[in-house]
Amino acid sequence: MTRLLLLTTAFTLGGAMAAQANADLQTLMDDPNQWVIQTGDYANQRYSDLEQINKDNVGSLQVAWSFSTGVLRGHEGSPLVVGDVMYVHTPFPNIVYALDLNNDGKVLWKYEPKQDPSVIPVMCCDTVNRGVAYADGKIFLHQADTTLVALDAKTGAVVWSVKNGDPSKGETNTATVMPVKDKVIVGISGGEFGVRGSVTAYNTADGSVAWRAYSMGPDSDTLMDGENTTHLGKPVGADSGLATWEGDQWQIGGGTTWGWYSYDPDLNLMYYGTGNPSTWNPSQRPGDNAWSMTIFARDVDTGMAKWVYQMTPHDEWDFDGINEMILTDQNIGGADRKLLTHFDRNGLGYTLDRETGELLVAEKFDPAVNWTTGVDMDPNSATYGRPAVVAQYSTEQNGEDVNSTGICPAALGSKDQQPAAYSPKTELFYVPTNHVCMDYEPFRVSYTAGQPYVGATLSMYPAPDSHGGMGNFIAWDGKEGSIKWSLPEQFSVWSGALATAGDVVFYGTLEGYLKAVDANTGEELYKFKTPSGIIGNVMTYSNGGKQYVAVLSGVGGWAGIGLAAGLTNPTDGLGAVGGYAALSDYTALGGTLTVFTLPN
Repeated sequence: MTRLLLLTTAFTLGGAMAAQANADLQTLMDDPNQWVIQTGDYANQRYSDLEQINKDNVGSLQVAWSFSTGVLRGHEGSPLVVGDVMYVHTPFPNIVYALDLNNDGKVLWKYEPKQDPSVIPVMCCDTVNRGVAYADGKIFLHQADTTLVALDAKTGAVVWSVKNGDPSKGETNTATVMPVKDKVIVGISGGEFGVRGSVTAYNTADGSVAWRAYSMGPDSDTLMDGENTTHLGKPVGADSGLATWEGDQWQIGGGTTWGWYSYDPDLNLMYYGTGNPSTWNPSQRPGDNAWSMTIFARDVDTGMAKWVYQMTPHDEWDFDGINEMILTDQNIGGADRKLLTHFDRNGLGYTLDRETGELLVAEKFDPAVNWTTGVDMDPNSATYGRPAVVAQYSTEQNGEDVNSTGICPAALGSKDQQPAAYSPKTELFYVPTNHVCMDYEPFRVSYTAGQPYVGATLSMYPAPDSHGGMGNFIAWDGKEGSIKWSLPEQFSVWSGALATAGDVVFYGTLEGYLKAVDANTGEELYKFKTPSGIIGNVMTYSNGGKQYVAVLSGVGGWAGIGLAAGLTNPTDGLGAVGGYAALSDYTALGGTLTVFTLPN
């Protein structure tokens, strides 16, 4: 009885501490003056209630101050603001700065990890990092070498650190993390090296593992229940993560988890997507390759999967499914629903019921998409929820070593990881897109741990018969599955968007412009050219009674890999170098934080 009482007390205290930690972080996220996790909030809406800067005065924005990071590679993610302190991160070597907003941005502390530079050539598509997160008085950084570090937010001292993966096997990190309750959720990169994707929950207090869930494998690894985990309303069955793989290919099956995470506190479910199956040569991995290219809904406490939806079974094009899941509560079809909206690399915009996984909308968000005629939306059909593949644009239509041409979108998708925003005022999503097509030639490749496991040669170019540019910034109605307006851009829009209560939407361009547009019409209201191309995400905060807008510039990422890594062969960078060769005419390397505000 004494032991039972002790256990009960421990669980009660643990639950209370978790609830308090979650409540404290939620309170900070609810304060629009701060920006405490990369996505702004758990719903991934990237929306701010601040409205001092609005559509009527945004044209008067001025640069308030700037800060050089001292690093030249691609700068993704955004700074955080917690209280009066701003936290700025960099790509490899993943420096973190704490800046005093009340003292001219004075550096309060600097953390610079000592990482083995041998991790750099193992990182796909540049040495980017999508930023730090805050919770429980700690700054959480997931380094390129997969070291997860908890830093004291006041001093920068290391509170604890753990290793999440093994770079010698190709496991690296480019993503941010998501603190939730008493845990911090962490993914893994490396799908181009035959890594098996996983999501891990670490306890924020000490870095111990709470649970780990793999993307494929037996139920004990994937944390799935064949009877209670569903796919489009039906039980997935036992060991579904093995059933559609040939032999032991699942052990090097990809499905990495380097994207964004969202969370519904009411349902206690987290949502994320998994990446491409390994290898890129589809003939080497027959079957649907579950659960790559899949949206997962998992219980945060246990990691158990409630439902899944595989968007691109047997992916033939590297259409990673890792893009953000945006959570909204809207009326659709005459009923109030808890919705999840996802803009996939495959060019389809999805809306699902996030409680049940029911598929409600699946439509193209770029008219150039041609690899599929659309998704079967008939629940009674044997192919329900599957995209119908156009044979001409299948990459295994004629076997290996045959070049399939004119496929739209290219492997970097109609949208890559650059996050969209949502405004509850307009009920529209604002989506940075790529308007790019490709030629794709698969070839046979063998697996060696730590070596590239790609198996395809690509070339990329603007979509034909359009505005001739490589990008658009669009407003999307997630309930209808339709584009409301679209702004053409010369290059892909690789910056994350921000929507505000001032009816302004911000985004950045690869040439380096920060742009502000009217949330209702798309009319351009302001633009300013920063020192380098923008692949960072726009954020906003308030300090001393003034609203500020901030963005990291520093060209790189997949689209800018030619500039970032000094590559010139058109097929290098998995085909991106040739497609974006003209970028060097408009911008150069350099990591800078630029902060804007209205004049006094």
